[in-house]
Amino acid sequence: MYTLEVVQGKTYMLRIINAALNNQLFFKIANHYMKVVAVDAVYTNPYVTNVVVVAPGQTTDVLLTANQPIGSYYMAAHPYFSAVGVPFDNTTTRGIIVYEGSTSVAAPLMPVLPAFNDTPTAHKFFSNLTALIGGPHWVPVPLQVDEHMFITVGLNLDHCGANSTCVGPFGQRLSACMNNQSFVFPKTLSMLQAFFDGTSGIYTTDFPDNPPLVFDYTNTSLSFNQSLLFAPKGTKVKKLRYNSVVEIVLQNTALIGIENHPIHLHGFNFHVLAQGFGNYDNTKDRHKFNLVNPQSRNTIAVPVGGWAVIIFQSNNPG
Repeated sequence: MYTLEVVQGKTYMLRIINAALNNQLFFKIANHYMKVVAVDAVYTNPYVTNVVVVAPGQTTDVLLTANQPIGSYYMAAHPYFSAVGVPFDNTTTRGIIVYEGSTSVAAPLMPVLPAFNDTPTAHKFFSNLTALIGGPHWVPVPLQVDEHMFITVGLNLDHCGANSTCVGPFGQRLSACMNNQSFVFPKTLSMLQAFFDGTSGIYTTDFPDNPPLVFDYTNTSLSFNQSLLFAPKGTKVKKLRYNSVVEIVLQNTALIGIENHPIHLHGFNFHVLAQGFGNYDNTKDRHKFNLVNPQSRNTIAVPVGGWAVIIFQSNNPG
């Protein structure tokens, strides 16, 4: 078990990284508070909390002050899992913080972790983070938007091939989708090589800016509406003009199951303008945008049965 020895009165930086594949995680240290100072390697306004939430791929830097009586304390993490009726790994992982000079043979104190489905605690953490204006590498929010996209995210079903094992509803295989498109990896040539070589037939440039069908996205009664469940498969991209500013609404759907979805934008940081629950409403929700000091990161945990709005500048070609 990992052990960190600390000196009473000193402050330590902990870099918390979620290296899991499927689960977001609650992280706590018994009897200690943590001060969040960065997320995804971008400085934040200091935020004091007794629980940190990290989605797969996310990182959080915290300052820990060893200000408790000399002894030993567990730091522990277990999943934040909001889907209903779906099995998950409900185990707890632990490390130990030991104060220098501790001679106790008693078991370390254990923190009380949130319930596995404690969405209010997760949302409070994620929505209270803000950027450190004027800090190193701080980038203000671009206000002139060139491209608007509305992307639904969630699960669909996939027609099984002859050699496939089907375990999903209706005897089908589960499939992830965005805007009702299920991505297929090219088999003969990488997309970037095809672009530079001018090779056609590897991908198409018609990834939609909006979902093909507008419906009540977070209505759980539609979860098994078969007309919505099967997403077409393809290798589609969205081409962006260099340096254009892109605003994206990421909308969760209740198809198959309602769940939080970590979304990573590779090669970019983005500002998180707002996030909430239910269906995004441009008229009602736009006034919630933080255009002054929104958190900047590269992975967003779209709230369970909810939405998030991000904005970035397409300045990293590839």
